[in-house]
Amino acid sequence: MIIRTPKRIHLGLIDPTGSLGRRFGSLGVALEGGYEVKVLPAERLEVKAEGEDVETIKKAVERMNSAFGTGTGYLIEVRKAIPRHVGLGSTTQLSLAVGTAIARLNNLNVSIEKLAEVLGRGKNSGAGIYAFAYGGFVLDGGVKEGIPPLILHEEFPGEWAFLLVIPEVKPGLDEEEEKPIMSGNFGDVNVAMEISHRILLGLLPALKERNVRAFGEHLSAIQRLVGRHFAEFQGGEFREDVELILDWLGKKTYGAGQSSWGPTVYGLILKAEFQRLSAELNDHLKEHGIRAKVELGLPRNTGAEVVSENAFLERLIRSVGGS
Repeated sequence: MIIRTPKRIHLGLIDPTGSLGRRFGSLGVALEGGYEVKVLPAERLEVKAEGEDVETIKKAVERMNSAFGTGTGYLIEVRKAIPRHVGLGSTTQLSLAVGTAIARLNNLNVSIEKLAEVLGRGKNSGAGIYAFAYGGFVLDGGVKEGIPPLILHEEFPGEWAFLLVIPEVKPGLDEEEEKPIMSGNFGDVNVAMEISHRILLGLLPALKERNVRAFGEHLSAIQRLVGRHFAEFQGGEFREDVELILDWLGKKTYGAGQSSWGPTVYGLILKAEFQRLSAELNDHLKEHGIRAKVELGLPRNTGAEVVSENAFLERLIRSVGGS
C-alpha cells in the first residue's frame, strides 16, 4: 500500500488565551508535495527512512498496536519526505500516513479524529489533520477536549499558489521545544478578537469570491497579528532571520507570512507569476547573501491518496505500455 500526503502551510493560531473556553483555533492550506510512504505487512518491523522519520514511524506503529492490536510486523519505506522542522507539517503527515495504512491493512474503519487522537496529533492545531484528510483550506474550532473540530473546509483556487522560501537558518521549534510555550499562558485576547474579525469578514469572503488581492491583504494582517501572540518567543512578529525575505514578499506578492515556527515563509501569488517572481527573488537572495530554497507551493484540494500496491503496479504498467 502506498500513501501520498499533502504538506501544509500554517496560516496561524487564533486565540492562545482560551478566553472562550477553547484554545488556539488554526487555519492552513494543503499543498502538493508531501510524503510518499509504502507500507506492507511483514514478519517484523523494518523501517526504511532517514533521520527523525524513523522514530516518528516507530512511534506511530506502537500507538496503533496499543490502541487497536494491529501488531508491529510491517515494512515501511519513506519514498518521498517533507523536510523536518521547517513549518510544513512533517510529523503529522507522516504519522497519519502510517496510521492510515495500518488501519487499511487491518480493515479498521477509524475516523480521522480518532486516528489523530491515537497518534497524539492535534494537541494545539487541527490544520495538519484536516489538510491530510480533505486538502484545500481548513479552519478548526480550537482545542477543548480531544481533537479540535473542523469548522470549515473550502477548495483553494487552483490558479492561486504560494512562493515558498525555506532559508538555510536555524530550524523551527520541535514538539518538545514548543511544549512549555504552548502549555503556558500567553497571547492577547484583543489580538484574538481582531484575528477572528479578519477571518470571518475578510479572509473567508475573499476566498469565496476568489479575490486574491483581498485574501492576501487579510492574510498579511492576520499573520502580523498572530506574530504578536508569539513575539516574546521568537523575537518579534516574525523570526528575525526571515524578516528580510518577508519584507520582499510583502512588497512583491499579494500577502505574506511565516508558516508555524518557520523558517519557511511564503507569499501568495498567481501560479502564472511564479517564474518571474522566483527569478527576482533569487536575485534578491543572492544580493543579500541569503542561502534558501525557493519552491512553487501548489494548492492541493484533495486529501491523502491511498493506493494499493497492485493498483499502483497496474497503473505503472499501463503508463509504460502507452508510452
